[in-house]
Amino acid sequence: MSDVQEATNQLLDVNLHGNQRSIQVTESAPRSESEHLQVTIGATVPTGFEQTAADEVREKLGSSCKISKDRGKIYFDISVESLAQVHCLRSVDNLFVVVKEFKDYQFKETKEEVLKDFEELAGKLPWSEPLKVWNVNTSFKKKKTKRKKINQNSSKEKIDNGQGDKADERDDKKGFTNKTLDSRILDYYENPAIKEEISTLVGDDLASCKDETDEGSKEETPEVLKFRVTCNRAGEKHCFSSNEAARDFGGGVQDYFKWKADMTNFDVEVLLNIHDNEIVVGIALTEESLHRRNITHFGPTTLRSTLAYGMLSKVSWGLPIDAVQWDICNLPLRTGSVDIIVTDMPFGKRMGSKKRNWNLYPACLREMSRVCRPGTGRAVLLTQDKKCFTKALSGMGHVWRKVHTVWVNIGGLHAAVYLLKRTPQAFVHPVEQNGERTPW
Repeated sequence: MSDVQEATNQLLDVNLHGNQRSIQVTESAPRSESEHLQVTIGATVPTGFEQTAADEVREKLGSSCKISKDRGKIYFDISVESLAQVHCLRSVDNLFVVVKEFKDYQFKETKEEVLKDFEELAGKLPWSEPLKVWNVNTSFKKKKTKRKKINQNSSKEKIDNGQGDKADERDDKKGFTNKTLDSRILDYYENPAIKEEISTLVGDDLASCKDETDEGSKEETPEVLKFRVTCNRAGEKHCFSSNEAARDFGGGVQDYFKWKADMTNFDVEVLLNIHDNEIVVGIALTEESLHRRNITHFGPTTLRSTLAYGMLSKVSWGLPIDAVQWDICNLPLRTGSVDIIVTDMPFGKRMGSKKRNWNLYPACLREMSRVCRPGTGRAVLLTQDKKCFTKALSGMGHVWRKVHTVWVNIGGLHAAVYLLKRTPQAFVHPVEQNGERTPW
């Protein structure tokens, strides 16, 4: 039995402190069942990029993926050992483990009957395996948080103590190794050679968390878990509101587990996703969207990293990226020297204005057509100002051809990602008022 499998089995033997309902793997139970625990994971993704996320899951996890008819969600099956790799997916925002899916839920005729069914539903669901996955996921996050704190303390000690002796140097090396583990997990898919080491890391994390749990249980009395229910509902034929569904279903969850309801400081977030006649009950595995993980500074128009990944996936991409600040209307680049342009254009809301976009967009498309290679150059452009962009593009038909459009939702704003291809026609430099041409 591998270290990861053994650590997983140990972690599954944990009491979830709810109405004396223990999620345990007993000695008499077949160990192969927990070794190969399979669960369904749900993920929210930027709307319009569901297929991109499904392709990433198939490529990096080797799992088949189902795109939900409820836009912005995908579902796929994994083993519990792959949980850490799921968190490394670049295209997903939030993750949850599926408790039960009802593809054609039969709602009763009256609101009272429907809400009563929701309340009784909680006691009929297969909570055992999803709660095991939630517990493994929680333990993994706690270990990751503790490692970050250790690294921060190690850095402070290094500054205070100066060079230190050889023992300090060994500690620094150990701290550096721990600090690079997270980045090496993120590089997992770019460097398959470290697959075995990453698997060992996951096993070590799970085993260490189990040891800490054992030590803590000797000293402290387990507390009752706190929870909340979040209902996401879409459809026009429902006779109930999202709040009513969450309230009554949450009451059933509380009666079943004897957990304590807490809307803000909760341990477990139970999800009730309703789309027309489809219901999916799940348990959240992320506290905040994963699009925040790689962003060091939020500006007024910061683009979500998951959306950026989706835009980059529209074109072949594998080159290093440098950060520079240039004028998009006057780029210091040779004519016909660029293969791909990927950009988030100003919406005219938080930055600039829609009025200014009427001059900005044509100028941007003109300069992009200059630097892109005729016949092969491409551009992937995101904008919410679709009317202005369509007008600007209509005047650039001789240099740009629209290939595809992806409709996306960004914070409630209906935006679009346009994939353009450069036509073979050569760029003609505009003549300035003094009769000279631009120097590029």
